[in-house]
Amino acid sequence: MQKKGRNRYKIDVRSDVKEHAWWWVVNKGITPLFLLISVFALFVRVAVSLHPYSGANTPPKFGDYEAQRHWMEITLNLPAKDWYRNSSANDLSYWGLDYPPLTAYQSYIHGLFLKAFDPESVSLFTSRGYESYLGKLLMRWTVLSSDILIFFPAVLYFVFVYHGRGSSMRTKSELAWHMAIILLSPCLILIDHGHFQYNCISLGLTIAAVAATISQNELMACVLFSLALNHKQMSAYFAPAFFSHLLGKCLRRKNPPLEVLKLGFLVIGTFSIIWAPYIHSRDSALQVLSRLAPFERGIYEDYVANFWCTSSVVIKWKRLFTTKVLKLLSFAATVLACLPSMIQQVLDPSSKGFLYALLNSSFSFYLFSFQVHEKSILLPLLPLSLLALEESRPLMWLTHYAMFSMFPLLRRDKLVLAYMALYALFTLIYFAPGVRCSGKTTHQTQKAEKGRKTPSLATLLKIAMAFLYLCSLILHVIYLTMHPPQKYPFLFEALIMLLCFSHFLLFTFYFNYKQCMLSKFLTSKDKEKKNI
Repeated sequence: MQKKGRNRYKIDVRSDVKEHAWWWVVNKGITPLFLLISVFALFVRVAVSLHPYSGANTPPKFGDYEAQRHWMEITLNLPAKDWYRNSSANDLSYWGLDYPPLTAYQSYIHGLFLKAFDPESVSLFTSRGYESYLGKLLMRWTVLSSDILIFFPAVLYFVFVYHGRGSSMRTKSELAWHMAIILLSPCLILIDHGHFQYNCISLGLTIAAVAATISQNELMACVLFSLALNHKQMSAYFAPAFFSHLLGKCLRRKNPPLEVLKLGFLVIGTFSIIWAPYIHSRDSALQVLSRLAPFERGIYEDYVANFWCTSSVVIKWKRLFTTKVLKLLSFAATVLACLPSMIQQVLDPSSKGFLYALLNSSFSFYLFSFQVHEKSILLPLLPLSLLALEESRPLMWLTHYAMFSMFPLLRRDKLVLAYMALYALFTLIYFAPGVRCSGKTTHQTQKAEKGRKTPSLATLLKIAMAFLYLCSLILHVIYLTMHPPQKYPFLFEALIMLLCFSHFLLFTFYFNYKQCMLSKFLTSKDKEKKNI
Protein backbone atom coordinates (compact mmCIF):
# COMPACT_ATOMS: atom_id res chain seq x y z
CA MET A 1 0.00 0.00 0.00
CA GLN A 2 1.38 3.42 -0.93
CA LYS A 3 0.80 6.63 0.92
CA LYS A 4 -1.19 9.15 -1.20
CA GLY A 5 -1.69 12.16 1.01
CA ARG A 6 -2.31 12.32 4.72
CA ASN A 7 -6.09 11.89 4.70
CA ARG A 8 -6.01 9.10 2.11
CA TYR A 9 -3.42 7.24 4.17
CA LYS A 10 -5.62 7.29 7.28
CA ILE A 11 -8.58 5.88 5.36
CA ASP A 12 -6.44 3.12 3.86
CA VAL A 13 -5.08 2.14 7.27
CA ARG A 14 -8.56 1.76 8.73
CA SER A 15 -9.83 -0.32 5.82
CA ASP A 16 -6.75 -2.55 5.96
CA VAL A 17 -7.25 -3.14 9.68
CA LYS A 18 -10.83 -4.24 9.05
CA GLU A 19 -9.84 -6.50 6.14
CA HIS A 20 -7.04 -8.16 8.14
CA ALA A 21 -9.32 -8.60 11.14
CA TRP A 22 -12.05 -10.34 9.14
CA TRP A 23 -9.50 -12.56 7.42
CA TRP A 24 -8.10 -13.44 10.79
CA VAL A 25 -11.51 -14.34 12.22
CA VAL A 26 -12.36 -16.59 9.28
CA ASN A 27 -9.00 -18.31 8.82
CA LYS A 28 -7.71 -18.52 12.40
CA GLY A 29 -10.94 -20.01 13.77
CA ILE A 30 -11.24 -17.48 16.59
CA THR A 31 -14.92 -18.10 17.40
CA PRO A 32 -14.79 -21.89 18.01
CA LEU A 33 -11.55 -21.46 19.94
CA PHE A 34 -13.06 -18.74 22.07
CA LEU A 35 -16.17 -20.85 22.74
CA LEU A 36 -14.10 -23.82 23.93
CA ILE A 37 -12.04 -21.69 26.31
CA SER A 38 -15.19 -19.89 27.48
CA VAL A 39 -16.97 -23.14 28.32
CA PHE A 40 -13.97 -24.29 30.36
CA ALA A 41 -13.77 -20.88 32.10
CA LEU A 42 -17.47 -21.14 32.89
CA PHE A 43 -17.03 -24.58 34.46
CA VAL A 44 -14.19 -23.21 36.61
CA ARG A 45 -16.46 -20.40 37.79
CA VAL A 46 -19.24 -22.84 38.64
CA ALA A 47 -16.76 -24.96 40.63
CA VAL A 48 -15.58 -21.94 42.63
CA SER A 49 -19.18 -20.86 43.28
CA LEU A 50 -19.72 -24.13 45.19
CA HIS A 51 -17.39 -22.80 47.91
CA PRO A 52 -18.42 -20.46 50.75
CA TYR A 53 -18.84 -16.72 50.24
CA SER A 54 -18.26 -13.50 52.19
CA GLY A 55 -20.16 -13.50 55.50
CA ALA A 56 -21.71 -16.95 55.16
CA ASN A 57 -23.54 -17.79 58.41
CA THR A 58 -21.94 -14.86 60.25
CA PRO A 59 -24.60 -12.50 61.66
CA PRO A 60 -25.46 -9.73 62.32
CA LYS A 61 -24.38 -8.08 59.05
CA PHE A 62 -23.10 -11.19 57.26
CA GLY A 63 -20.88 -9.94 54.35
CA ASP A 64 -20.66 -8.81 50.74
CA TYR A 65 -23.08 -11.53 49.68
CA GLU A 66 -25.73 -10.07 51.99
CA ALA A 67 -24.92 -6.54 50.78
CA GLN A 68 -25.65 -7.49 47.16
CA ARG A 69 -28.83 -9.35 48.13
CA HIS A 70 -29.99 -6.46 50.30
CA TRP A 71 -29.56 -4.01 47.40
CA MET A 72 -31.85 -6.22 45.34
CA GLU A 73 -34.37 -6.12 48.18
CA ILE A 74 -34.21 -2.30 48.45
CA THR A 75 -34.34 -1.51 44.73
CA LEU A 76 -37.20 -3.93 44.20
CA ASN A 77 -39.40 -2.63 47.00
CA LEU A 78 -38.68 1.12 47.07
CA PRO A 79 -38.91 3.86 44.42
CA ALA A 80 -35.63 4.93 42.82
CA LYS A 81 -35.61 8.30 44.62
CA ASP A 82 -35.39 6.47 47.98
CA TRP A 83 -32.62 4.00 47.12
CA TYR A 84 -29.83 6.19 48.54
CA ARG A 85 -31.87 7.98 51.23
CA ASN A 86 -31.93 6.93 54.86
CA SER A 87 -35.44 6.06 56.04
CA SER A 88 -37.41 3.62 58.18
CA ALA A 89 -37.59 1.32 55.14
CA ASN A 90 -33.96 1.82 54.11
CA ASP A 91 -31.52 1.85 57.02
CA LEU A 92 -28.26 2.98 55.39
CA SER A 93 -26.27 1.65 58.35
CA TYR A 94 -27.26 -1.84 57.18
CA TRP A 95 -25.50 -2.21 53.83
CA GLY A 96 -26.79 1.02 52.32
CA LEU A 97 -26.17 1.38 48.58
CA ASP A 98 -22.72 2.89 48.04
CA TYR A 99 -22.21 2.31 44.32
CA PRO A 100 -23.39 4.47 41.38
CA PRO A 101 -26.92 4.18 39.92
CA LEU A 102 -26.05 1.58 37.27
CA THR A 103 -25.28 -0.89 40.07
CA ALA A 104 -28.69 -0.06 41.54
CA TYR A 105 -30.40 -0.79 38.21
CA GLN A 106 -28.47 -4.05 37.95
CA SER A 107 -29.62 -4.95 41.47
CA TYR A 108 -33.21 -4.21 40.47
CA ILE A 109 -33.02 -6.50 37.42
CA HIS A 110 -31.44 -9.30 39.44
CA GLY A 111 -34.03 -8.72 42.15
CA LEU A 112 -36.78 -9.38 39.61
CA PHE A 113 -35.05 -12.65 38.74
CA LEU A 114 -34.89 -13.72 42.38
CA LYS A 115 -38.49 -12.67 43.02
CA ALA A 116 -39.73 -14.84 40.15
CA PHE A 117 -38.28 -18.01 41.68
CA ASP A 118 -37.85 -17.26 45.40
CA PRO A 119 -39.88 -14.20 46.53
CA GLU A 120 -38.85 -14.60 50.17
CA SER A 121 -35.22 -13.93 49.29
CA VAL A 122 -35.98 -10.28 48.39
CA SER A 123 -38.95 -9.42 50.60
CA LEU A 124 -38.56 -6.13 52.49
CA PHE A 125 -37.27 -6.46 56.10
CA THR A 126 -37.90 -10.23 56.47
CA SER A 127 -35.19 -11.29 54.01
CA ARG A 128 -32.19 -9.95 55.96
CA GLY A 129 -29.62 -12.68 56.34
CA TYR A 130 -31.63 -14.95 54.02
CA GLU A 131 -29.48 -17.97 53.08
CA SER A 132 -31.68 -20.70 51.66
CA TYR A 133 -30.15 -23.17 49.19
CA LEU A 134 -32.34 -21.89 46.34
CA GLY A 135 -31.58 -18.29 47.21
CA LYS A 136 -27.83 -18.92 47.14
CA LEU A 137 -28.13 -20.79 43.86
CA LEU A 138 -30.04 -17.93 42.25
CA MET A 139 -27.55 -15.36 43.56
CA ARG A 140 -24.64 -17.31 42.12
CA TRP A 141 -26.43 -17.48 38.77
CA THR A 142 -26.77 -13.71 38.67
CA VAL A 143 -22.96 -13.39 38.75
CA LEU A 144 -22.46 -16.16 36.20
CA SER A 145 -24.96 -14.61 33.80
CA SER A 146 -23.30 -11.20 34.19
CA ASP A 147 -19.96 -12.75 33.31
CA ILE A 148 -21.37 -14.53 30.25
CA LEU A 149 -23.34 -11.55 28.95
CA ILE A 150 -20.77 -8.79 29.53
CA PHE A 151 -17.23 -9.90 30.42
CA PHE A 152 -16.87 -12.81 27.98
CA PRO A 153 -18.09 -10.89 24.86
CA ALA A 154 -15.91 -7.92 25.86
CA VAL A 155 -12.83 -10.17 25.90
CA LEU A 156 -13.72 -11.52 22.45
CA TYR A 157 -14.17 -7.96 21.19
CA PHE A 158 -10.77 -6.92 22.55
CA VAL A 159 -8.95 -9.95 21.13
CA PHE A 160 -10.63 -9.39 17.77
CA VAL A 161 -9.54 -5.74 17.68
CA TYR A 162 -6.09 -5.92 19.28
CA HIS A 163 -4.73 -9.01 17.54
CA GLY A 164 -6.53 -8.75 14.22
CA ARG A 165 -4.32 -5.90 13.02
CA GLY A 166 -1.79 -6.52 10.24
CA SER A 167 1.64 -7.19 11.71
CA SER A 168 0.13 -7.58 15.20
CA MET A 169 -1.61 -10.83 14.25
CA ARG A 170 -0.58 -13.80 16.38
CA THR A 171 -0.46 -17.54 16.01
CA LYS A 172 -3.42 -19.66 17.05
CA SER A 173 -1.64 -20.98 20.16
CA GLU A 174 -0.76 -17.45 21.29
CA LEU A 175 -4.32 -16.37 20.73
CA ALA A 176 -5.69 -19.27 22.79
CA TRP A 177 -3.18 -18.57 25.55
CA HIS A 178 -4.08 -14.90 25.75
CA MET A 179 -7.82 -15.56 25.89
CA ALA A 180 -7.30 -18.18 28.60
CA ILE A 181 -5.11 -15.80 30.64
CA ILE A 182 -7.82 -13.12 30.62
CA LEU A 183 -10.83 -15.38 31.17
CA LEU A 184 -9.15 -17.51 33.86
CA SER A 185 -7.68 -14.71 35.94
CA PRO A 186 -7.72 -16.28 39.42
CA CYS A 187 -8.17 -13.00 41.31
CA LEU A 188 -11.32 -11.98 39.44
CA ILE A 189 -12.86 -15.46 39.71
CA LEU A 190 -12.14 -15.68 43.45
CA ILE A 191 -13.62 -12.27 44.20
CA ASP A 192 -16.71 -12.50 41.98
CA HIS A 193 -17.60 -16.18 42.24
CA GLY A 194 -16.07 -16.94 45.62
CA HIS A 195 -16.16 -13.82 47.82
CA PHE A 196 -19.21 -12.59 45.83
CA GLN A 197 -19.25 -9.39 43.81
CA TYR A 198 -20.02 -8.18 40.28
CA ASN A 199 -16.66 -6.78 39.16
CA CYS A 200 -17.11 -8.65 35.88
CA ILE A 201 -19.64 -6.02 34.80
CA SER A 202 -17.54 -2.88 35.29
CA LEU A 203 -14.36 -4.61 34.11
CA GLY A 204 -16.17 -6.05 31.09
CA LEU A 205 -17.46 -2.62 30.13
CA THR A 206 -13.93 -1.25 30.54
CA ILE A 207 -12.46 -3.93 28.27
CA ALA A 208 -15.11 -3.15 25.66
CA ALA A 209 -14.28 0.57 25.97
CA VAL A 210 -10.57 -0.22 25.50
CA ALA A 211 -11.34 -2.28 22.39
CA ALA A 212 -13.53 0.50 20.99
CA THR A 213 -10.74 3.02 21.58
CA ILE A 214 -8.15 0.86 19.83
CA SER A 215 -10.50 0.33 16.87
CA GLN A 216 -10.85 4.12 16.46
CA ASN A 217 -14.47 4.12 17.68
CA GLU A 218 -13.99 6.82 20.30
CA LEU A 219 -17.69 7.71 20.56
CA MET A 220 -18.62 4.17 21.56
CA ALA A 221 -15.63 4.07 23.91
CA CYS A 222 -16.92 7.14 25.76
CA VAL A 223 -20.36 5.59 26.23
CA LEU A 224 -18.95 2.23 27.39
CA PHE A 225 -16.48 3.75 29.83
CA SER A 226 -19.17 6.08 31.18
CA LEU A 227 -21.27 2.97 31.86
CA ALA A 228 -18.30 1.38 33.66
CA LEU A 229 -17.89 4.51 35.82
CA ASN A 230 -21.58 4.43 36.64
CA HIS A 231 -21.41 0.81 37.71
CA LYS A 232 -18.43 1.08 40.05
CA GLN A 233 -16.71 4.31 40.97
CA MET A 234 -13.42 2.40 41.15
CA SER A 235 -13.43 2.48 37.35
CA ALA A 236 -12.13 6.04 37.83
CA TYR A 237 -8.75 4.32 38.25
CA PHE A 238 -8.69 4.17 34.44
CA ALA A 239 -10.08 7.66 33.81
CA PRO A 240 -6.70 9.48 33.47
CA ALA A 241 -5.61 7.04 30.77
CA PHE A 242 -8.84 7.39 28.79
CA PHE A 243 -8.82 11.17 29.15
CA SER A 244 -5.19 11.70 28.12
CA HIS A 245 -5.28 9.19 25.24
CA LEU A 246 -8.51 10.53 23.73
CA LEU A 247 -7.36 14.14 24.22
CA GLY A 248 -4.06 13.35 22.50
CA LYS A 249 -5.93 11.88 19.53
CA CYS A 250 -8.37 14.81 19.36
CA LEU A 251 -5.49 17.30 19.28
CA ARG A 252 -4.22 15.61 16.10
CA ARG A 253 -7.51 15.96 14.24
CA LYS A 254 -8.49 18.82 11.90
CA ASN A 255 -10.83 20.45 14.41
CA PRO A 256 -9.70 19.55 18.00
CA PRO A 257 -12.34 21.63 19.86
CA LEU A 258 -15.16 19.97 17.90
CA GLU A 259 -13.74 16.48 18.53
CA VAL A 260 -13.49 17.15 22.26
CA LEU A 261 -17.04 18.55 22.33
CA LYS A 262 -18.43 15.43 20.64
CA LEU A 263 -16.84 13.14 23.21
CA GLY A 264 -17.86 15.40 26.09
CA PHE A 265 -21.46 15.54 24.87
CA LEU A 266 -21.69 11.74 24.83
CA VAL A 267 -20.20 11.43 28.32
CA ILE A 268 -22.57 14.06 29.75
CA GLY A 269 -25.52 12.51 27.90
CA THR A 270 -24.77 9.02 29.23
CA PHE A 271 -24.39 10.29 32.79
CA SER A 272 -27.59 12.31 32.51
CA ILE A 273 -29.65 9.30 31.43
CA ILE A 274 -28.29 7.08 34.20
CA TRP A 275 -28.61 9.76 36.89
CA ALA A 276 -32.08 10.90 35.71
CA PRO A 277 -33.88 10.01 38.99
CA TYR A 278 -31.38 12.06 41.01
CA ILE A 279 -30.56 15.21 39.04
CA HIS A 280 -33.93 16.90 39.54
CA SER A 281 -32.59 18.53 42.71
CA ARG A 282 -29.20 19.43 44.16
CA ASP A 283 -29.90 17.67 47.47
CA SER A 284 -30.86 14.44 45.75
CA ALA A 285 -27.68 14.38 43.66
CA LEU A 286 -25.50 15.23 46.67
CA GLN A 287 -27.15 12.44 48.66
CA VAL A 288 -26.01 9.90 46.08
CA LEU A 289 -22.54 11.43 45.81
CA SER A 290 -22.08 11.29 49.58
CA ARG A 291 -22.75 7.55 49.45
CA LEU A 292 -20.14 7.06 46.71
CA ALA A 293 -17.35 8.78 48.66
CA PRO A 294 -17.44 7.55 52.28
CA PHE A 295 -14.63 9.75 53.61
CA GLU A 296 -15.75 9.12 57.18
CA ARG A 297 -14.19 5.64 57.02
CA GLY A 298 -10.70 7.12 56.97
CA ILE A 299 -7.88 6.98 54.45
CA TYR A 300 -7.56 3.18 54.71
CA GLU A 301 -9.18 0.13 56.29
CA ASP A 302 -7.78 -3.28 57.15
CA TYR A 303 -4.31 -4.13 55.84
CA VAL A 304 -4.22 -2.98 52.22
CA ALA A 305 -0.90 -3.07 50.36
CA ASN A 306 -0.95 0.60 49.36
CA PHE A 307 1.22 3.55 50.41
CA TRP A 308 -0.94 4.96 53.20
CA CYS A 309 -1.57 1.72 55.01
CA THR A 310 1.99 0.43 54.63
CA SER A 311 3.65 3.67 55.70
CA SER A 312 1.30 3.90 58.71
CA VAL A 313 3.62 1.40 60.40
CA VAL A 314 5.99 4.38 60.80
CA ILE A 315 3.76 7.44 60.20
CA LYS A 316 0.42 7.48 62.01
CA TRP A 317 -1.49 9.37 59.32
CA LYS A 318 -4.88 9.21 61.03
CA ARG A 319 -3.50 10.69 64.24
CA LEU A 320 -1.33 13.38 62.68
CA PHE A 321 -3.74 14.75 60.06
CA THR A 322 -7.43 15.46 59.71
CA THR A 323 -9.54 13.75 57.06
CA LYS A 324 -9.64 16.99 55.05
CA VAL A 325 -5.84 17.19 54.91
CA LEU A 326 -5.53 13.49 54.08
CA LYS A 327 -7.99 13.92 51.20
CA LEU A 328 -5.78 16.65 49.74
CA LEU A 329 -2.59 14.64 50.29
CA SER A 330 -3.99 11.51 48.65
CA PHE A 331 -5.40 13.52 45.74
CA ALA A 332 -2.07 15.29 45.14
CA ALA A 333 -0.07 12.05 45.39
CA THR A 334 -2.41 10.24 42.98
CA VAL A 335 -2.31 13.04 40.40
CA LEU A 336 1.49 13.30 40.57
CA ALA A 337 1.82 9.53 40.12
CA CYS A 338 -0.52 9.61 37.09
CA LEU A 339 1.00 12.69 35.47
CA PRO A 340 3.98 11.17 33.57
CA SER A 341 1.76 8.54 31.99
CA MET A 342 -0.88 11.11 31.03
CA ILE A 343 1.65 13.51 29.49
CA GLN A 344 3.11 10.71 27.39
CA GLN A 345 -0.29 9.86 25.93
CA VAL A 346 -1.27 13.46 25.25
CA LEU A 347 2.00 14.05 23.39
CA ASP A 348 2.28 10.68 21.67
CA PRO A 349 -0.93 8.58 21.80
CA SER A 350 -0.74 4.98 20.62
CA SER A 351 -2.65 1.76 21.18
CA LYS A 352 0.08 0.03 23.15
CA GLY A 353 0.89 3.23 25.05
CA PHE A 354 -2.80 3.45 25.97
CA LEU A 355 -2.70 -0.01 27.54
CA TYR A 356 0.38 0.92 29.55
CA ALA A 357 -1.33 4.18 30.57
CA LEU A 358 -4.32 2.18 31.87
CA LEU A 359 -1.93 0.07 33.90
CA ASN A 360 -0.01 3.04 35.29
CA SER A 361 -3.04 5.15 36.17
CA SER A 362 -4.73 2.23 37.96
CA PHE A 363 -1.55 1.52 39.93
CA SER A 364 -1.35 5.21 40.88
CA PHE A 365 -4.87 5.10 42.29
CA TYR A 366 -4.31 1.79 44.06
CA LEU A 367 -1.14 3.02 45.76
CA PHE A 368 -2.09 6.59 46.66
CA SER A 369 -5.85 7.25 46.52
CA PHE A 370 -8.20 7.59 49.49
CA GLN A 371 -9.92 4.49 50.92
CA VAL A 372 -8.52 1.61 48.83
CA HIS A 373 -9.77 -1.97 49.28
CA GLU A 374 -7.85 -5.22 48.85
CA LYS A 375 -10.05 -6.08 45.87
CA SER A 376 -8.96 -2.93 44.02
CA ILE A 377 -5.83 -4.76 42.83
CA LEU A 378 -8.15 -6.26 40.19
CA LEU A 379 -7.95 -2.97 38.31
CA PRO A 380 -4.16 -2.92 37.63
CA LEU A 381 -4.37 -6.62 36.83
CA LEU A 382 -6.87 -6.01 34.03
CA PRO A 383 -4.69 -3.93 31.63
CA LEU A 384 -1.68 -6.12 32.40
CA SER A 385 -3.68 -9.19 31.34
CA LEU A 386 -4.49 -7.34 28.10
CA LEU A 387 -0.71 -6.91 27.65
CA ALA A 388 -0.04 -10.54 28.57
CA LEU A 389 1.83 -11.42 25.36
CA GLU A 390 4.11 -8.40 25.73
CA GLU A 391 4.53 -8.62 29.53
CA SER A 392 4.07 -12.30 30.35
CA ARG A 393 6.64 -12.53 33.16
CA PRO A 394 5.43 -9.40 35.03
CA LEU A 395 1.87 -10.73 34.69
CA MET A 396 2.84 -13.91 36.52
CA TRP A 397 4.58 -11.97 39.27
CA LEU A 398 1.77 -9.46 39.71
CA THR A 399 -0.88 -12.18 39.75
CA HIS A 400 1.06 -13.98 42.48
CA TYR A 401 1.35 -10.92 44.71
CA ALA A 402 -2.17 -9.71 43.92
CA MET A 403 -3.52 -13.05 45.14
CA PHE A 404 -1.20 -12.95 48.15
CA SER A 405 -2.38 -9.44 49.08
CA MET A 406 -5.96 -10.77 49.21
CA PHE A 407 -5.05 -14.01 50.98
CA PRO A 408 -6.19 -12.90 54.49
CA LEU A 409 -9.55 -11.83 53.05
CA LEU A 410 -10.01 -15.07 51.11
CA ARG A 411 -9.00 -17.15 54.10
CA ARG A 412 -11.71 -15.47 56.17
CA ASP A 413 -14.15 -16.47 53.43
CA LYS A 414 -12.89 -20.10 53.65
CA LEU A 415 -11.67 -20.04 50.07
CA VAL A 416 -8.16 -21.41 50.65
CA LEU A 417 -8.83 -24.59 48.62
CA ALA A 418 -10.22 -22.59 45.69
CA TYR A 419 -7.27 -20.19 46.06
CA MET A 420 -4.73 -23.01 45.73
CA ALA A 421 -6.58 -24.72 42.87
CA LEU A 422 -6.90 -21.53 40.79
CA TYR A 423 -3.29 -20.60 41.40
CA ALA A 424 -2.20 -24.05 40.20
CA LEU A 425 -4.45 -23.79 37.12
CA PHE A 426 -3.13 -20.33 36.26
CA THR A 427 0.45 -21.58 36.61
CA LEU A 428 -0.25 -24.50 34.27
CA ILE A 429 -1.74 -22.15 31.67
CA TYR A 430 1.13 -19.69 32.05
CA PHE A 431 3.76 -22.36 31.43
CA ALA A 432 1.90 -23.96 28.52
CA PRO A 433 4.66 -25.30 26.24
CA GLY A 434 5.47 -23.38 23.08
CA VAL A 435 3.03 -20.54 23.65
CA ARG A 436 4.52 -17.57 25.47
CA CYS A 437 7.76 -17.59 23.49
CA SER A 438 6.30 -18.29 20.06
CA GLY A 439 5.69 -14.62 19.24
CA LYS A 440 8.09 -12.71 17.04
CA THR A 441 8.95 -10.08 19.63
CA THR A 442 9.63 -12.57 22.40
CA HIS A 443 11.72 -14.78 20.10
CA GLN A 444 13.90 -11.85 19.03
CA THR A 445 14.38 -10.84 22.65
CA GLN A 446 15.52 -14.34 23.58
CA LYS A 447 18.02 -14.45 20.71
CA ALA A 448 19.43 -11.09 21.79
CA GLU A 449 19.79 -12.30 25.37
CA LYS A 450 21.69 -15.40 24.26
CA GLY A 451 24.15 -13.25 22.38
CA ARG A 452 25.30 -11.31 25.43
CA LYS A 453 26.29 -12.04 28.99
CA THR A 454 23.72 -11.37 31.68
CA PRO A 455 24.64 -8.24 33.64
CA SER A 456 25.49 -8.82 37.30
CA LEU A 457 22.80 -6.33 38.39
CA ALA A 458 20.12 -8.31 36.54
CA THR A 459 21.37 -11.52 38.14
CA LEU A 460 21.20 -9.98 41.60
CA LEU A 461 17.70 -8.74 40.87
CA LYS A 462 16.55 -12.21 39.84
CA ILE A 463 18.05 -13.70 42.99
CA ALA A 464 16.32 -11.06 45.14
CA MET A 465 12.97 -11.67 43.42
CA ALA A 466 13.33 -15.43 43.87
CA PHE A 467 14.14 -14.94 47.56
CA LEU A 468 11.10 -12.71 48.10
CA TYR A 469 8.94 -15.22 46.22
CA LEU A 470 10.15 -17.93 48.60
CA CYS A 471 9.35 -15.65 51.54
CA SER A 472 5.81 -15.22 50.27
CA LEU A 473 5.34 -18.98 50.03
CA ILE A 474 6.65 -19.42 53.59
CA LEU A 475 4.31 -16.67 54.80
CA HIS A 476 1.39 -18.56 53.27
CA VAL A 477 2.24 -21.58 55.40
CA ILE A 478 2.87 -19.50 58.54
CA TYR A 479 -0.43 -17.67 58.16
CA LEU A 480 -2.31 -20.96 57.88
CA THR A 481 -0.55 -22.91 60.62
CA MET A 482 0.65 -20.46 63.31
CA HIS A 483 -0.83 -17.83 65.62
CA PRO A 484 0.75 -14.37 65.88
CA PRO A 485 2.08 -13.05 69.22
CA GLN A 486 -0.63 -11.68 71.50
CA LYS A 487 1.11 -8.30 71.57
CA TYR A 488 0.98 -8.09 67.73
CA PRO A 489 -2.23 -9.84 66.65
CA PHE A 490 -1.98 -8.55 63.05
CA LEU A 491 1.74 -9.20 62.57
CA PHE A 492 1.27 -11.67 59.70
CA GLU A 493 -1.14 -9.38 57.84
CA ALA A 494 1.38 -6.54 58.21
CA LEU A 495 4.20 -8.67 56.79
CA ILE A 496 2.04 -9.70 53.82
CA MET A 497 1.14 -6.05 53.24
CA LEU A 498 4.79 -4.89 53.33
CA LEU A 499 5.96 -7.60 50.95
CA CYS A 500 3.16 -6.99 48.44
CA PHE A 501 3.48 -3.19 48.58
CA SER A 502 7.20 -3.34 47.80
CA HIS A 503 6.44 -5.30 44.62
CA PHE A 504 3.52 -3.09 43.59
CA LEU A 505 5.76 -0.03 43.92
CA LEU A 506 8.48 -1.66 41.79
CA PHE A 507 5.89 -2.57 39.16
CA THR A 508 4.72 1.05 39.08
CA PHE A 509 8.22 2.34 38.33
CA TYR A 510 8.85 -0.41 35.79
CA PHE A 511 5.67 0.11 33.77
CA ASN A 512 6.03 3.89 33.77
CA TYR A 513 9.53 3.36 32.36
CA LYS A 514 8.18 0.97 29.71
CA GLN A 515 5.54 3.50 28.64
CA CYS A 516 8.13 6.27 28.45
CA MET A 517 10.35 4.11 26.24
CA LEU A 518 7.54 3.72 23.71
CA SER A 519 7.98 7.35 22.72
CA LYS A 520 11.75 7.50 23.03
CA PHE A 521 12.56 4.66 20.65
CA LEU A 522 9.77 4.98 18.06
CA THR A 523 11.07 5.35 14.53
CA SER A 524 9.65 8.01 12.25
CA LYS A 525 8.11 5.26 10.12
CA ASP A 526 6.31 3.79 13.10
CA LYS A 527 5.01 7.20 14.08
CA GLU A 528 3.51 7.70 10.63
CA LYS A 529 1.70 4.38 10.80
CA LYS A 530 -0.03 4.95 14.14
CA ASN A 531 -3.81 4.75 13.95
CA ILE A 532 -4.79 8.28 14.87
